[in-house]
Amino acid sequence: MGVSNKNAQDNFQTKGNKKDFKKPLQVLHISKKDNQKKFQEIQNEQPNSQQEIKKENIAIEPRVTKDESVKEIEVNNKNTKTFDISQEDLNRPLNFSAQNTDFQLERTVDEFDFDESAFLEALNANEPIGATGEIISGKVIAIESDGLYVDIGGKAPGYMPKKECGLGVITNFKEKFSIGLEMEVLVIKEQNADGMVTVSARALILRQSWERVSSFAKNGELIDVLINGFNRGGLTCDVDGLRGFIPRSQLEDGQDYQSFVGKTIKVAFLEVNPESRKLVLSEKKASLVSKLTSLELGQLIEGEVLAVKPYGFFIDLGGASGLLHQSSLTNGSIRSLREVFREGEIIKALISEIDLEKGRIGLNTALLENSAGELIIDKQKVMQEAKERSLKTKALFDKKDKLNEH
Repeated sequence: MGVSNKNAQDNFQTKGNKKDFKKPLQVLHISKKDNQKKFQEIQNEQPNSQQEIKKENIAIEPRVTKDESVKEIEVNNKNTKTFDISQEDLNRPLNFSAQNTDFQLERTVDEFDFDESAFLEALNANEPIGATGEIISGKVIAIESDGLYVDIGGKAPGYMPKKECGLGVITNFKEKFSIGLEMEVLVIKEQNADGMVTVSARALILRQSWERVSSFAKNGELIDVLINGFNRGGLTCDVDGLRGFIPRSQLEDGQDYQSFVGKTIKVAFLEVNPESRKLVLSEKKASLVSKLTSLELGQLIEGEVLAVKPYGFFIDLGGASGLLHQSSLTNGSIRSLREVFREGEIIKALISEIDLEKGRIGLNTALLENSAGELIIDKQKVMQEAKERSLKTKALFDKKDKLNEH
């Protein structure tokens, strides 16, 4: 059902009634000729090449608000060369061998190159100071009731517990150690999470003591020790801060060994082992070494055959024994050692070796022979002329002695 609008005709009044006339909306009218004319003007103004159009389009850029990081990148890009790459160049695959040598980006040492000296210097700067067993010189910078702190040149000081500050019990702790005191310490524990190492003066003293004692033993030196205790096996003593032990069997008189406590005796070294902290001494060996020091290479000695072994003879030299090895017996060939000497026989021989560390004397009778096997053929003649024959070998031993000294 339609709805009529009775007032519709009222909207279209005659021109004479201007009061009630409503103007229609204005519409922009462009004729076909005007449209073609405008298009022709645009075509005339159009650039002749596609490349100019690209440049015109590139020149028109929207305004963009840039933050500081973008500005910094653009400033850095001003230092690099720009390249005009066409669409054709983009579509063509790259050929690096045909590229111009000018196509290179500037690079710096910090970004690409490996500077070995700088790298090693950085490693050394960050290298931890204080490996276990290392000896370091330091200076006391702080003292606490339970220990002290030593500046060892690392990123953190070294800590020394009170019990590691020296041998024995330290009663005057703060008086013995003062701020600024320079000392050498031994690292006994490597760095913890804070970069601090544990150091010890006591461990360093003991290490140096073992080194000295080992040198004494090697050179066959004798030392005087004060007996400070005893047990079922023997006596105890102090040797340069180390605990030494003297077995009863190594005493000249081991019956009443307890009476040695508080006395000083001369001893030699039987065993020196820093690994197991074993230090064994001997009074008997000290007596032997004392006799050995009075002997010299090439000296003619006289002694009794104590025992015959498969490898040679043991000869009693009056408190000491020497070994006459089968290789030093004769220059001739023998079937049995007993066809040359027997137990209890008195013989003469030359001293060919003196080992103070082991307390051993090496003997030789082959050098007394004028011809190979003479000792087997005419032993009596060799023994009778031994003194005269020994003089001929003196120059040989003097030369050997000089070589040993060097």
